[in-house]
Amino acid sequence: MAATIARAAAKHLSVAPSRRLLPPGGRTGADIGGSRRLVVSRFVDDKSSFPFSRPEGVEPPAEYSELRKSCPFARVKLWDESKVWLVSRYKDVCEALTNDDLSKVRTHPNFPELSPGGKAAAASTRSPTFVDMDPPQHTKFRGMVAHRFTREASEAMRPSIQQKATALVEEMARKGPPADLHEDFSIKLPFLVMYDMLGIPAADHGWISSNVAARSSGSSTAKDAATAANDLVEYMDRLVKSKTHNPGDDLISELVVNQLRPGHMAHDELVQTAFLLLVAGNATVATQIDLGVMTLLAHPDQLSALKADPERLAPKAVEEICRYHTGSSFALRRVAKRDTHINGQAIKAGEGVIALNQSANRDESVFPNPDKFDIHRDPNPEASEALGFGYGTHVCIAEWLSRVELQVALTALFRRLPNLRLAVPESQIKFSDPSRDVGVASMPVTW
Repeated sequence: MAATIARAAAKHLSVAPSRRLLPPGGRTGADIGGSRRLVVSRFVDDKSSFPFSRPEGVEPPAEYSELRKSCPFARVKLWDESKVWLVSRYKDVCEALTNDDLSKVRTHPNFPELSPGGKAAAASTRSPTFVDMDPPQHTKFRGMVAHRFTREASEAMRPSIQQKATALVEEMARKGPPADLHEDFSIKLPFLVMYDMLGIPAADHGWISSNVAARSSGSSTAKDAATAANDLVEYMDRLVKSKTHNPGDDLISELVVNQLRPGHMAHDELVQTAFLLLVAGNATVATQIDLGVMTLLAHPDQLSALKADPERLAPKAVEEICRYHTGSSFALRRVAKRDTHINGQAIKAGEGVIALNQSANRDESVFPNPDKFDIHRDPNPEASEALGFGYGTHVCIAEWLSRVELQVALTALFRRLPNLRLAVPESQIKFSDPSRDVGVASMPVTW
């Protein structure tokens, strides 16, 4: 196994141990981080150097383990020949995500984009969303909706989420097995929650879901994905105009009354905020439901414990699922606004940085036996939490809502369908492209 990892890493990296970049004052990585920094000095002539590919199924790229061990700050090529820094260790990822010298603004010419479609989207003339802003703009616009996603607000939504989850499971039970868990339950639950929050009419749910799927599906062409995104933005534009004239008790109406009318937010900015909340993380929650169920089924002792004590173990199971399966592993991208350092590693102004939270979530120094799935895992007192939702200023705004949705989903499924199991061998499950975030197109189940 070690030889396989080494060969995989060597395909992408060439390490020069003798080269060491020193920060001001001459302190080395060993002085600061307790280990000698190895810096990549040259690159293979390969446009697809990063993203790395998962070797199979849900297993993270083998290169991540090698990077953590010997090259925690690595320079690699992206599809457009640009070079970026990869940051792979937990503590370094946290430091990168709290470094104010690193920017989230995607219109910067050197911001690391992972595809032509991403680069085109970043160059769009539409107003940016708060996830692509730096403070103070980020603070301002995120603050307009943050109160709806606090831990307390998310817990207050639990009864409504439970009702939706119960209805979906009952519909599955009524139709009988087999079923596609992804289509019949996982993808529906988070979107139903968000449709209610945004005040989207029930008659439009099917059309929106189809367009969201086309926008995010790895099987869609770039043109089809862009068309679906444009259609969704235009829909949100019409919806915002409608609620401007006739506001209700939903989040869009609240923004109209409290932000748009007083002039704190422009119409286009409200449209983009609503679009972001619709598309940003709901598919990721669906993926985590799918993978969580699949992994629990593969660990029957842990599943039995969860069924016996869901109130205590569902929250722990969700935390472990979000560590073990990092649902959004390429979103933590930054560009340096000025010369800076991350744990002693010099980063020059204009250089791109990708913080690898999937790698950080398997960091052996933080999570003992990290490749083992264990819902009984005790938190590390030296680490705040796993990084499935990011970290720092740009931590996922819906992290608490997502946790509640996942807890409710697992509890509802295994309470109503205690014999739930895969309808096909796991080896027959079709996973997403190995160079993209892990996910499944369908998940046949029976009971």
